Amino acid sequence: MRIRIEGHDLPAQRGGAQADALRLANVHVGVQRQREVVDLVPAWALAAAWDFEITSREVDELLDVGGPWVHGRPGARFLYLSWGNVGDSGFEMFRRAKLMFGDVPTAVLRAAHNGLLLAGSLGLTDELGGPVSARVRPPAIEWSAR
Repeated sequence: MRIRIEGHDLPAQRGGAQADALRLANVHVGVQRQREVVDLVPAWALAAAWDFEITSREVDELLDVGGPWVHGRPGARFLYLSWGNVGDSGFEMFRRAKLMFGDVPTAVLRAAHNGLLLAGSLGLTDELGGPVSARVRPPAIEWSAR
């Protein structure tokens, strides 16, 4: 199953002291593949997008997903977008956003399982102007099959 996560409204785009702090700390966001955060995008980018593939299969008439991008146990699978500072010692994570497969409408997930692209679109700035974190639920994320 092909997935595309599209992020907009990155926190350092808003300007002000918060944006300056994010730039100074060299904050980036990436998608987590197993324990590694990859495809880093700076917090001041205009947009972010990640494309990858996962597995999907029928298990007892339910659709289950898996692979190195997928975390959690059956029935509670999710993806991580991870925020961290990039420095001399590499990426140091300080916050994560959790995108739950259980929040994807069943018809959308089935369409993706049958060959369409599963796309999730979300803003990456929280209500306080910082990097979005914790569980991101609809309507904060919009899922579609294309």
